[in-house]
Amino acid sequence: MSLKEQSYRVLIVSSSEKFSTALSSMLSESGCDQIQRENSITGAKRAFSEKAYDYVIINSPLPDDPGISFAIDLCALKSTVALLIVKAELHDEIHDKVASYGVFTLSKPLSRLTMSNALSWMQCARERLRRLENYNLSIEEKMKEIRLVNKAKWLLIREIKMDEPTAHRYIEKQAMDRCVSKRTIAEEIINTYD
Repeated sequence: MSLKEQSYRVLIVSSSEKFSTALSSMLSESGCDQIQRENSITGAKRAFSEKAYDYVIINSPLPDDPGISFAIDLCALKSTVALLIVKAELHDEIHDKVASYGVFTLSKPLSRLTMSNALSWMQCARERLRRLENYNLSIEEKMKEIRLVNKAKWLLIREIKMDEPTAHRYIEKQAMDRCVSKRTIAEEIINTYD
């Protein structure tokens, strides 16, 4: 799937209606079709507790909080890309605080081109996170299969008095002969003997 075909959920957090409207328009043009707006960090936290977002764009400061901690917390979730837009005189200081957590920062005022470039960077970062998530899931699945096979081997050792190499070969051979995964064979052994 190309990036143009990808769908993104975006949360805009800004007390400025003008900024939110302009950004919503830009996001719609770039293929973001699920856009929600909040005008405070409290509202953003509530929205985020109800639904996950690919991007969160925070126009700081907000009436209840500058949004720095919220942006850091979002990036800790590993699946959300956060952009913090701050006053020019505060940019360097805030950037130093948040960059190591993966939070993008831009200083005000923004041009349309700068914002467009930032959205492209965020899209690249989100896709990289998506690939890492898929990779982690495949590793977790492999680890789960290894644990199941090991448990099945120990059951064969205990119940049928096989040695470890024989139990391992038995599971592999059954999987090959029946054209199923070792996990399937391990689950059958576990269901039989456990």
